[in-house]
Amino acid sequence: METTGDGTGRTGAGPQPLAPDTSRLDGRSARAWTEPMTVRATGEGRYDVENGAGRTYRVDLPDGDCTCPDHRIRGERCKHLRRVAIEVTRGRIPAPGQVRGTCRGCGREGFVPEGGPDYCRGCRLESGDLATDRETGDAVLVVRVTADRADAVAVDGTGRPVADYETNAGYPRDDPVVEVVYPFDGGEPLADRRRYSFPHSRLAPRDAAIVDPGLGEV
Repeated sequence: METTGDGTGRTGAGPQPLAPDTSRLDGRSARAWTEPMTVRATGEGRYDVENGAGRTYRVDLPDGDCTCPDHRIRGERCKHLRRVAIEVTRGRIPAPGQVRGTCRGCGREGFVPEGGPDYCRGCRLESGDLATDRETGDAVLVVRVTADRADAVAVDGTGRPVADYETNAGYPRDDPVVEVVYPFDGGEPLADRRRYSFPHSRLAPRDAAIVDPGLGEV
C-alpha cells in the first residue's frame, strides 16, 4: 500500500496540499492541486483517496471512476480522479500496472511492474535492446525476454539450467531468462545467429531498440 501527501511517499503521512499556482485552473482542478488529500495505491489501477475531513473514496484510474458523489451523481471528472492523475504524473505514487519495490538490477527503491519482473524502467530489458554482459563486458542484442526462471531453463545440448553456470552464480536463481545474440560477431543475419540465455540481472541495458523488436519472431 502506498501513502503520499507530503512529497516523501512515506507511509502514514497526513493529507497535504500540493500547492502550485492555480490561478488559471478551473475549480475542480484547483481543488485537486490544493486541498489536503492522502492517496494510497491499492493495486490494479485503484487508489484510495482520503480528504481532509477523513472521508475516503475509491478511484479506478483506468476506468476513470470514483465513488464520490461529484462523479457518481453529477458525472463530473472529480477532484479525486484529478489528484490521482497528478500524483501519478509527478511520480509520487505508482501508475496503474506498477507497485513500489526494489529493482533487481540496480537495487534502488522505486516503481516496478505489478506482477513482476521486478526491474525499474532503467534496468528493464525488451526485445531489440542492446545490453552489456556484466561478466565479460561484451555487447549483446536482446532477442526475447521470457517469463521462465533461470533455474528452470536448460541450456541446449547440456541439460544444465542457466542458473547453474559458474558465471551466473552471483545472480538470482529465479531471474527471468533473456535470450540474446552477439550482434557484432560474424556476418550472418541476426535472425540466423545462435541464441544464448542469460539471467536478466546479468545484463545491463545500453541503448534501447536499435533493431526491430520483432527480431524474436523472425
